[in-house]
Amino acid sequence: MGFFSFTQEIAIDLGTANTIIICNGKIVVDEPSIVALDRRTDKLLAIGEKAQQMHGKAHENIKTIRPLHDGVIADFYAAEQMIRGMIKMTNSGNRLFSPSLRIVICIPSGSTEVELRAVRDSAEHAGGRDVYMIYEPMAAAIGIGLDVEAPEGNMIVDIGGGTTEIAVISLGGIVSNKSIRIAGDDLTADILEYMGRQHNMKVGERTAELIKINVGSAMVNLANPPEDYVVYGPNRMTALPMEIPVSYQEIAHCLDKSVSKIETAILSALEQTPPELYADIVRNGIYLAGGGALLKGLDQRLTEKINIPFHIAEDPLHAVAIGTGIALKNIDRYNFLIR
Repeated sequence: MGFFSFTQEIAIDLGTANTIIICNGKIVVDEPSIVALDRRTDKLLAIGEKAQQMHGKAHENIKTIRPLHDGVIADFYAAEQMIRGMIKMTNSGNRLFSPSLRIVICIPSGSTEVELRAVRDSAEHAGGRDVYMIYEPMAAAIGIGLDVEAPEGNMIVDIGGGTTEIAVISLGGIVSNKSIRIAGDDLTADILEYMGRQHNMKVGERTAELIKINVGSAMVNLANPPEDYVVYGPNRMTALPMEIPVSYQEIAHCLDKSVSKIETAILSALEQTPPELYADIVRNGIYLAGGGALLKGLDQRLTEKINIPFHIAEDPLHAVAIGTGIALKNIDRYNFLIR
């Protein structure tokens, strides 16, 4: 079947926390953005979920690397290995040769020329012949199902792992945008620091992430509160084992500072919005996408603070990837893709 298909088209959401690849309109890869390398030879040992399982548990000859920090490629070699490995996962085994790749890849809206170049080079080194780029909030808007080419203002807040992207979109372009480096990873870091300070307990990154997923909250009073999450770990002073139930209220207090920064950034983006588009946004509401949109009570807190209704996307984790896939299918129509 694959014998005559010389070009394979794939859409990549290259995220700080997760990388998602869409091929033929289907999500074929959804893996954590992490690689495991042999420290002596730099040989790739594992990527995605397998590398994630090694994170924090490997011996000295294995290093686990997250190639992206704050939405930007921090380790060029690891990023290239990761993209190449994940593209391999999409290839069916019946091909006699590797097809040439047409790739649409999404990038933070606040990316500099150097950062764009790094993404392009990584994609080209991983086998991309035609590499197009699309801004994350634009991809999220398309993925949510908004008509981005309409003469109407829509506001997207995409809270990823490394960056929070806030953009007002109208007529197929970004009218005002704000990209801040406070997002899911910072919330995890807040929890990590809080557990040490408040409970004198040493926890790893993955445990902090699990606390965030299970009892992470933006509000102290939730209509449907989650049950306390029990955390096991060593005491920082004595190294004796501890067992601590963590409630959503204490995590809401611990995350308050970072959530407030996201609120301030949204208000700042609204300030720069032309009045006609502002009126559209008040009428349509603001859309939340990205993994951060799943933080319990976040939409309610933002609605109360900003007095504009906030809507969580139907599939916030995959909204950007779905939008990137749609842009790939209609590459000639969407002239806002960066070539």
